[in-house]
Amino acid sequence: MPKKKSEQTPSFEQALAELESVVARMESGDLTLEDSLKEYERGMALSQTCQKMLSDAEQRVQILSENNELETFR
Repeated sequence: MPKKKSEQTPSFEQALAELESVVARMESGDLTLEDSLKEYERGMALSQTCQKMLSDAEQRVQILSENNELETFR
């Protein structure tokens, strides 16, 4: 059975936007300690997701470059 949309991995842009939102909420100073910890945990998970996506993209570019599948832009 396919995952529901809410369970799917967000796109890089979605994860980054949510991470920025988490940071803004934490910087507001309006959260309780418990809520701050929950936001921190969510932010760390989003940060790891974004980092993995960037690493995967970098690896794909490296492979394509090594295989000369892309021409140099002039």
